Amino acid sequence: MISSAKTIERLPLCPLFVLRRLPHRCVQVSSFPLLSQKRRSSGAIRSYMSQSVDNSEIGSKVRAGVILPATDDRIEEAIEAIKTEQVIAVPTDTLYGFACDACSAEAVNKIYEIKGRKQTSPLAISVAGVSDISRFATVDHLPHGLLDSLLPGPVTVVLRRGDSSILDKSLNPGLDSIGVRVPDFNFIRAVARGSGSALALTSANLSGQPSSVGIKDFENLWQYCAYVYDGGVLPSGRAGSTVVDLIKPGLFKILRPGSARQETTAILEKFGLEEVP
Repeated sequence: MISSAKTIERLPLCPLFVLRRLPHRCVQVSSFPLLSQKRRSSGAIRSYMSQSVDNSEIGSKVRAGVILPATDDRIEEAIEAIKTEQVIAVPTDTLYGFACDACSAEAVNKIYEIKGRKQTSPLAISVAGVSDISRFATVDHLPHGLLDSLLPGPVTVVLRRGDSSILDKSLNPGLDSIGVRVPDFNFIRAVARGSGSALALTSANLSGQPSSVGIKDFENLWQYCAYVYDGGVLPSGRAGSTVVDLIKPGLFKILRPGSARQETTAILEKFGLEEVP
């Protein structure tokens, strides 16, 4: 969902291919109590069998995804899909996204292929809570309480990974920064918590196409997901999260205005951070 200071590269959808499963290399993330479900699904459970893809670059028949409600009783199923290196589509507090285990090179490659996205365009990660962020990025330079004031919410914070990050270097190779989300949506946070890993997360659409606020918006991509979880039409619009660079102590830079720029800027300035162009 982010591209640091760069514009996301746009490419046509690439054909899928089978990759050898690679082992998980991330350390387990500690468990937290399950949060109450904030939103209910608006869709009935529907299954879709294999069908011909209306795209000459893909051609052959592929397995269709299964449409399920994003409710508490489906969390364990989603966790299992993540642990077996599959890609799922999930609602967040901003847009629908494709998610997978951030520590599985195979799963991350699948996301790039589904979106038709150049692999030099970085992915963000989503974690269960603010206390998890220090496992993946450096936060010691930030004022106490800042992240708790910003998150959970429609904000992506860009931080330096640092030497202590448990993220595998195959995720966004060559970059020493990572965008981190803690969405204000129980389903995706519960999946991240239960998976024991961070989730690689990006918007559920082909690169260059409008972002998705409902599952119908990316219907042509359902068949590439193990499951598509329906949380209804999301109310925040298509602006996505506000992306802010917090790498330098005392400074912040808005990389994408998103849906919460004003609120984000107010919080950052309250904590004494200065905006840089």
